[in-house]
Amino acid sequence: MTGKPVVYLVACSAPPVRELAEPLSLLHEAGWSACVILTPIAASWIDIAGLEAETAVPVRVHPRLPHEQDPLPKADAVLAAPLTFNSLNKIAGGISDTLAVSLVNELLGTDLPIVAAPCIKSLLRTHPVYSTSVQLLTSCGVHLLDPDTITSRGLDGLAAFDWSTVVTEFLQAV
Repeated sequence: MTGKPVVYLVACSAPPVRELAEPLSLLHEAGWSACVILTPIAASWIDIAGLEAETAVPVRVHPRLPHEQDPLPKADAVLAAPLTFNSLNKIAGGISDTLAVSLVNELLGTDLPIVAAPCIKSLLRTHPVYSTSVQLLTSCGVHLLDPDTITSRGLDGLAAFDWSTVVTEFLQAV
């Protein structure tokens, strides 16, 4: 890539994923190179070719084949944003059924900084497993952002992120 620090931007299928170009631009302005890793459903919601043009590396959705080399450089940090209820709980439980969740699980046991920006409805945050998962992840060093401070409703009524705040929090945490 460029000698800049590398962040893996791991994104799940929540509405803020549709605006992923914004955090990519903010991260680039802050001196970071970003590699995008998407869950399969998130990949169906956005323009992958546009993201690849912006990052100059392949967007990863599926695991590579055993004989293929990893096309991504080594990460210096992870920004999991948006992170869904499903993926947050899978990571906390060690379940690696998508490449995106698997990469976070692999890096969770390292000293690599991981910042997570959940996009989770307030009702789902009352589910008993949510608080357990949040406690586990924070005890492992994951910096979890408060969904209430980064999420609003867009004009279309769907959840939207304040990407500037998300990226600022990421930069402060790393």
